[in-house]
Order: sequence, then C-alpha cells, then structure tokens
Amino acid sequence: MGLLDGKVVLITGGARGQGRAHAVVSAREGADVVLVDIADQIDTVKYTMARQEDLDETVRQVEALDRRAIAAVADVRSQEQLDAAVQRGLAEFGQIDVLIANAGIWTTAPFWELTEAQWTDMTDVNLSGVWRSAKAVAPHMIERQTGSIVITSSVNGLEAGMNFAHYVAAKHGVIGLMKNIALELAPHGIRCNSINPGAILTPMTDHQDAWDMFAGHPGGTEADMIEGGYHYGALKGTTWLPPEAIANTALYLNSALAANVTGVTIPVDAGHLLMPGVNATPVR
Repeated sequence: MGLLDGKVVLITGGARGQGRAHAVVSAREGADVVLVDIADQIDTVKYTMARQEDLDETVRQVEALDRRAIAAVADVRSQEQLDAAVQRGLAEFGQIDVLIANAGIWTTAPFWELTEAQWTDMTDVNLSGVWRSAKAVAPHMIERQTGSIVITSSVNGLEAGMNFAHYVAAKHGVIGLMKNIALELAPHGIRCNSINPGAILTPMTDHQDAWDMFAGHPGGTEADMIEGGYHYGALKGTTWLPPEAIANTALYLNSALAANVTGVTIPVDAGHLLMPGVNATPVR
C-alpha cells in the first residue's frame, strides 16, 4: 500500500536529477507519472542540460517499479506546450492528481553584469514557468475539486546568494506565487505548498561553476564542493544532500498525511538557515 496509490503525478524538469527522484519516489509509492522536460539546451545555461535519453531513462526506472510513465517534451516557457503535455497526460491516464513544478535553471554573475537574456531566461523558467505549469493543471483540478501542487523554491527564496540575484528574485517570487495559488485554490479543495532545498547534488549543481563557488576560487573540483558542503548545514555529517531528500518531502506534501497542509514552504537544508553566519571575507 503506497502513499500515492491510484494517483497520477506530473513533474516538470522530470528527465534527470531532482525530477527523476520525484518520479521514482512517486512511482515507488504507487503513482503513474507524466514527465515533462525541455530535453534541450538553453543558451544562457553553461552546464549541459537534459536530453531525450535522460527522459527515456527516467521512464525506464518508473516502469521498472511496475508503474506507467509517459514523457512529453515541452518547454515551461511555452503555455501552449505545457497545455499540450497536460492534455496528453489526461488522454493517457484520465486524471492528474499532483503537479510537481520542479523545472529550474541556475547561472551566476554579479547583478550588474547579468545580461537581459540571463535575467529573462531565469525568471521565465524558474518563476513564470511555475505559473504556467499551475495554470495548465488548474482547470482540471478545479473540475475534480481535488489536487496537490508542490513547487520547488530554494533556500535562496528566503535568503540572498552571492552572484545570482536573478535566481534569488525568481525563487523569492515562487514563494509568493505559491501562497496566492494556495489561497485561490483552497475553496476547490486543492492544496499548494513549496519546498526550499538547500545544497542538493544534481546535474544542475555538480559542475565547474558550483565547484569554484564552494572552493572559493577558480579551478575548484567536485571534491572541493563536497568538502565545502560540510560547512553549509548544521546537522552532523551532512554535506550535499541527495535529491531523494526533496522527493521524500514532496511525497509527504502530496499524500494524505498532509491533507490539511496548504500555503506553507518547508526548508530541506540540513539546518543551513538556522545558522546566523559570519562575513568570511570582510572588506576593511
């Protein structure tokens, strides 16, 4: 008996990393899955984004758990493509019970050096893409008078982050959007919550820019990043967390265990936000 038996879960950014963890955990708990991913590169993103073969692998892992999965190539920057993905999911499964709005990108630059393209891509994917995703499923959920929406924010939806103001702005905006979605859909029996991940090890974070950031200098290594992660959280023995830590929290929010929980955000950060911190590089 799974926590999501008989449910259908739609996951944006579902091809790999955090999205794949959501898919596998949801399937393990009895859900069928609709995977949505751009499966292509965005020009302003330096790390390699997911491809069709990543989507295919996530489908394979879901089916290995004896659940059904379909993969829809769609860009969260396009309402038309998201609407088509939802319609495909409905045609295949007849219902969508859960949306996990997970698609996101991460790039870095001082705010005064960000290009218009960097700012636009970031906010269009990480904030407006969440709005479009919720917009795509809302009419169906309203018609059924039930549903759960979980949105991925970040600890940077609650605090600043050096050299990614566009990401911080989008993730702060996601929390406000979540609260309004929760308020407007509450009369229809639909819940909406968000999760604030801390340092999570996925392809979005495991690349040279992140290595350099945690090393504190150019030419950092993955080992530098992992070592830096031990200084990030408060809990003993924790560095970068696996994506399943977020997927398990989403599972709780999407299950009957959270039937009375809406309009909240849950940090999953090994106690990072508990620490007051210090200025490690003061300018005198």
